[in-house]
Amino acid sequence: MTNLAANLVATAAEHGDRPAVRLDDHVLTYSDLLAAAAAVAGTLVEKGIKPGDRVGLVLPNVPAYPILFYGSLLAGATVVPMNPLLKAREVQYYLKDSGMSLVFGWDGGGDAVPEGAKAEGVESVVVGAMGPGESSGTPVTEPVERDDSDTAVILYTSGTTGQPKGAELTHHNLASNAAVTVEALIQITPEDVIMGCLPLFHVFGLTCGLNASVRNGSCLTLIPRFDPGKALSVVARDKVTVFEGVPTMYAGMLHHADADGADMSTLRTCISGGSAMPVEIMKAFEEKFGCVILEGYGLSETSPVASFNQPGMERKPGTIGVEVPGCEMKVVDDDGNEVANGEPGEIAIRGENVMKGYWGRPEATAEAIPDGWFRTGDVATKDDEGYYTIVDRKKDLIIRGGYNVYPREIEEALYEHPAVAEAAVIGIKDASLGEEIGAAVAFKDGQSAEPEELSAFVKERVAAYKYPRHVWVVDQLPKGPTGKILRREVQAPEGTGA
Repeated sequence: MTNLAANLVATAAEHGDRPAVRLDDHVLTYSDLLAAAAAVAGTLVEKGIKPGDRVGLVLPNVPAYPILFYGSLLAGATVVPMNPLLKAREVQYYLKDSGMSLVFGWDGGGDAVPEGAKAEGVESVVVGAMGPGESSGTPVTEPVERDDSDTAVILYTSGTTGQPKGAELTHHNLASNAAVTVEALIQITPEDVIMGCLPLFHVFGLTCGLNASVRNGSCLTLIPRFDPGKALSVVARDKVTVFEGVPTMYAGMLHHADADGADMSTLRTCISGGSAMPVEIMKAFEEKFGCVILEGYGLSETSPVASFNQPGMERKPGTIGVEVPGCEMKVVDDDGNEVANGEPGEIAIRGENVMKGYWGRPEATAEAIPDGWFRTGDVATKDDEGYYTIVDRKKDLIIRGGYNVYPREIEEALYEHPAVAEAAVIGIKDASLGEEIGAAVAFKDGQSAEPEELSAFVKERVAAYKYPRHVWVVDQLPKGPTGKILRREVQAPEGTGA
């Protein structure tokens, strides 16, 4: 029996007085967290929630989130995390697709949750940032028994086309990946303070932040919505030892006006994931703050961690490291055959971290896992020492005049320009070449450059067919909930291309 909530029960017994969750001046100990979660579980049982029923969470990073998350698991429910920025019709889609029984929203989230729930005929409960004010029923202090293969969480992935699909992550998927994070990757101790600025409704923040800290008795200090200045101050205030973020978070802190005077001396480990970290950003951050960033890789479908630059092994900046324990990876061609080292191909993964499947979508599951290996859609190379380097998303490949161009390589060149803060490279329709290379660029504060200068800058660093012929300046690039740049939402200016 592996109900993920058993980790909270065990940690509360051993480290009950230690701080579990912090939001500025509000602190919950592990005893507090278990008591609040047990009360939520009691309420859910009284409402008729049965093991396996879906319960939705639509909240930012506030203490109510871990309370409701573990409370739902204690009751045996399956949790469906959702972005608190969703509109009512989007909430309704998640409720309908998952067959949800009840959904929690928060009192700062507007009417989207109540309206979406009402339209679908599902009960909604609005709570405050610190959790439900009242509870009913008998507290559930011991987890309802669940099998390893039972679904603990349904995480909806945005995908590049069509409606979001729900990845079913089992209790074993999440428990084993949290254990790998604690033991092999970050080597977390109860004395550690982990920065919780990654959204808890996203698998990176959920596993590597919340579930990892609960498993080992660490403190998770929360920021409801990422702000680089706030992050710098919280690291100093709470003596944060482990920072987890996506590349845009590191870039935002690096380029913030308060960066020069920030006290980051307590940082022990920084980890980056979500998208490829530009090497120039990594080098500059490490130099300024005197720390080391370890880059890893994973997806919602892999719970998420699949590979990592692991402590005690050689670190190769620009790579995503090697497979983590319990996970196998390989690079394959379109027919599923493994390619030679150094050759680009699609990453395929199998292991105890890989999802059960997509909720209610057997055909999509069979397409994603045709032979026991999950096809990620990410193109990478593998070197002779087993380190993987992401080249790009398979669907983001640009074909210019018959030549393959991977946007990430061009973005890396742009990041080397001293004025560039963010860059996204896309393909633009071209009558003669099929596609032309385009680049949207945002500058650092007080910096600027002419598009022609940037184009020439890249031309000096890549093959002639790869440099961007179209460059345009934007105030900021579109980003997803974790701060990951959404290349597919970048639009070229009107009249560009043919």
